[in-house]
Amino acid sequence: MRTYVRYPRAVESQRDLSITDLSITPISESPLPPKRDALRLSQVVEIARGSGTLVSSKDRSIEVSGPLRALVPRLQRGIVAVVDGEPGHGSTTLALQFGAAVSALGEWISILDPEGSLSGLALLEAGIVTERCAVVRRVPTDRWALVVASLLDGVSLVIAEAPPRLRATDARRLIARARERAALLVITGPWPAEAALRMRAEGGEWLGLGDGSGSLDRRDVRARLETRRGIEHAEISSIAHAG
Repeated sequence: MRTYVRYPRAVESQRDLSITDLSITPISESPLPPKRDALRLSQVVEIARGSGTLVSSKDRSIEVSGPLRALVPRLQRGIVAVVDGEPGHGSTTLALQFGAAVSALGEWISILDPEGSLSGLALLEAGIVTERCAVVRRVPTDRWALVVASLLDGVSLVIAEAPPRLRATDARRLIARARERAALLVITGPWPAEAALRMRAEGGEWLGLGDGSGSLDRRDVRARLETRRGIEHAEISSIAHAG
């Protein structure tokens, strides 16, 4: 038994089309893109740098100034750095030093503040240029990775405390995003993936108090740096003005 199918007129009319009805431009006749001279090329590079979408090979590293220089004289863009340590041993102090080094160069940074406890005074005392620092407070755990990825698209450095049960797949996606955007991602807390460098705060001493006089004016934090080259130790000084 044969089954007959009737096509609508619109479908039948399409069978009458031929290749000659299509306008096709041969490759040899297509116009060539205009050549850019040196001046226009430099203008394109400057515009791209201003928008944060292009980083030349010679700008892939940042020369570090301030206390952090004792351990990290240069920072490579596009990497993940992990800072950890026991509560009260200075891990937050060390993480903020990364922000101070990058914001001092005139670049934007962002800090995720999960509990809303980070004050502007603390940022100033850490040496961060607050005019170029965006603080994002109380990010829900289920939106944490998405928020961090969005910030990496727009700033040079992001400091974020990782949630307790961060998935390794989300961590690897953020590593790829930081590399793609040539941005620095500084993580405090547990990190279930690789990192270019790991820094651990090992405590320190508050200085400035005497016998019944004085005020807390500086804290020296002992830090241990782990990289592919090995392990280094140093003391990082931070300023704290007592109110």
